Amino acid sequence: MKTILVDAVDAFVVEKDGVFVVFREMYDLLEGFSNRKIILTGANDEQFKRFGLDNMPYEVFTLKHNPEKTDPQYYRLMLAHFGLNAYDVVYFEHNPDAVRSAESIGIKSYWYDSKKRDLDALRRFLQDNL
Repeated sequence: MKTILVDAVDAFVVEKDGVFVVFREMYDLLEGFSNRKIILTGANDEQFKRFGLDNMPYEVFTLKHNPEKTDPQYYRLMLAHFGLNAYDVVYFEHNPDAVRSAESIGIKSYWYDSKKRDLDALRRFLQDNL
């Protein structure tokens, strides 16, 4: 069963009234899948706390901006950390450069438009690729 890699800030975690919270509708969508979920971020220690990543319902992975998610090495290190390969995962991400980076090492990825928040399109991507 494939693992769902979840973009953290501006996707799963959103700003509401100056506070970062879990995007409830996305959480509900993801809970409809029994697959393992891992939240990916580049947050450093201060950002980790500010974005509330220390209180997530899923595992959280960060390399503290070393390297950034726009560098394919981020994904190689993440996969090695969890003992996964690119074919074991699907990924959605709001940063198009990070999407291209993940795709460059074979991760099936979806660009999630954080302004549109089209959860139906995200659901279809997950259904079609899990």
